[in-house]
Amino acid sequence: MPAPHNTFKAAIQNGESQIGLWLGMANAYAAEICAGAGFDWVVVDGEHAPNTLPTMAAQLQAIGGKSHPVVRAPIGETWIIKQLLDIGAQTILVPMVETADQAQQLVRAMNYPPKGVRGVGAAMARASAFNRIPDYLTTANEEVCLLVQVESRAAMDNIEAIAAVEGVDGVFIGPSDLAADMGYLGRPGVPVVQAAVEDGIARILKAGKPAGILTADTTLAQRYLELGATFVAVGTDVTLFSQATSALAAKFKGMPAAAPAKSSGY
Repeated sequence: MPAPHNTFKAAIQNGESQIGLWLGMANAYAAEICAGAGFDWVVVDGEHAPNTLPTMAAQLQAIGGKSHPVVRAPIGETWIIKQLLDIGAQTILVPMVETADQAQQLVRAMNYPPKGVRGVGAAMARASAFNRIPDYLTTANEEVCLLVQVESRAAMDNIEAIAAVEGVDGVFIGPSDLAADMGYLGRPGVPVVQAAVEDGIARILKAGKPAGILTADTTLAQRYLELGATFVAVGTDVTLFSQATSALAAKFKGMPAAAPAKSSGY
């Protein structure tokens, strides 16, 4: 019996649009609710959410097969990628990738030898159903999916080289950090940043790789889909919960509803 089929990886390779939601509440109950909403993929965020390895494992268990879980690593280091894979993440998003050399090292971290350097400990891991998948070690490499996040001017300059790395399955643009690096902190929607984002999407696609992005702006999300972005996250659980609770309180306290905060990309 082989490793579980990665439906998300297959979908983006086939050019099928995948609509996602970011999970930042670091809570398995919330993750289960969001996973059942109908999104194609959800991101368990290990970079900006207050997650630990056990909380991420619990969320993967809660998500189950209701949506495809993507885990964003806190940093692109071999040791944490190994642990995320072992707890059952097949698709990993790595932030702050700026060079092809970085991307190549991440590919090695994602894969067992001889292709990579992933440590062999799957007999103790959720990834192999605790050693109940007999062919896991020989089939896992085919089903892992590496998404690299480009979110600086240096990374944008190197998009073609990053996308050309064999084993990089998708390139994800981070508009918030890109805006900050370009001198527009907290303003990813300004025209100059959006021009860079759109140029980045076009270059990723021209390089033959799927492009992804996150935005809570529905107009921008639709625009990115029209431009050919394949995996697009359209909101976060934290923002949805914050806005809904504020609106409900305002409604019954006779207060005007608070204006939505200016989007920071999340």
